[in-house]
Amino acid sequence: MPDGIEIALCINALGPRLTGIGRYCLELARRVPAADGIADVRFFRGPHWLPDPAAALAENWRPDGLHRWRWRRKLAALQQRKFCRRAVAHGPNFFIPEWAERGVVTVHDLSVFLYPETHPPERIRAFERDFLRSVDQAAAIVTDSETIRQELLSLYAIPAEKVTAIPLGVDPAVLAPELAAAELAALGLEPGGYTLCISTFEPRKRIDCLLAAYARLDPAIRQRVPLVLAGASGWRNDTLLAAIAEAESQGWVRKLNYVDNRTLQALYSGARLFAYPSAYEGFGLPPIEAMAHGVPTVVSDTACLAETTRGAARLVDTADELAFADALADALADDVWRAEARAQGRKVVAGYDWDSCVARTINVYQKVAAA
Repeated sequence: MPDGIEIALCINALGPRLTGIGRYCLELARRVPAADGIADVRFFRGPHWLPDPAAALAENWRPDGLHRWRWRRKLAALQQRKFCRRAVAHGPNFFIPEWAERGVVTVHDLSVFLYPETHPPERIRAFERDFLRSVDQAAAIVTDSETIRQELLSLYAIPAEKVTAIPLGVDPAVLAPELAAAELAALGLEPGGYTLCISTFEPRKRIDCLLAAYARLDPAIRQRVPLVLAGASGWRNDTLLAAIAEAESQGWVRKLNYVDNRTLQALYSGARLFAYPSAYEGFGLPPIEAMAHGVPTVVSDTACLAETTRGAARLVDTADELAFADALADALADDVWRAEARAQGRKVVAGYDWDSCVARTINVYQKVAAA
């Protein structure tokens, strides 16, 4: 028997354009193999096993071809089956494979069930097919927050001791000011000269509410501090994209789509304000990342965002257009609050680190392996 536990880690969430779940998966893939008590980690994506998870970050990734010789294919398949019977299999993105005999699954949120109208049909079908099976089959469940843990326990007959809330981490890396300024200059932006929102362009994120609230600000403020929107393309957003294009034509919105990590760090470091209007989150990594850069932050007053921002962000009902506009105007102008928000935000962020997230996740693996 190996000295330590063996892990089969699903990396389906990895790709060249990382979401928050993709970042979580990447940190696990980077850190778990080097942790104490881990004998071996193997990575799989669908039916494919990858020796290097970083390969999945490449554009147009394709799995390696099958072994040329049939006996080698059979031997490889036999070796993987033996490993899978021994290993703890972790699905960091809601699902575990049917072959997982000792499984851990991470449930990031329950939006597919609570807000099905905000998801594409193919995603809903995938959850209807595999989510409850994964939750029932798993020996342990991880959530990103206590809010989601309690939602899960209230909606499904799951023993409380089976579910552990483990907060995500935040990348402490900050670009040097001169590098950040150069990145911003290339985008036509000035440090301290814009409000930022990093979010997928999809209904649940309520970017339409942010746009409507920002439109209520004094025109001079909007021209001096435009709204910068960046994120993955999302879905069901034709009306939103048309509204953004109209605001862009008026000069008070910039839409950047998905940006790489270097540009993202520059955007955070140069923002005067960060706004996150999402109707529902499982953790809310972008506001935590913004606070790590010392950016005053306004977020939706949902239970999860209130939990994770821990009083450092200004909470507002982002569906209330007038209240949201007032909160944005105050946050841009109130220097006393802004200084307090910067200081409190950094204190809160100090409690979120990837080393702790991964160490606590490995504790879950160990309990499952020992059972």
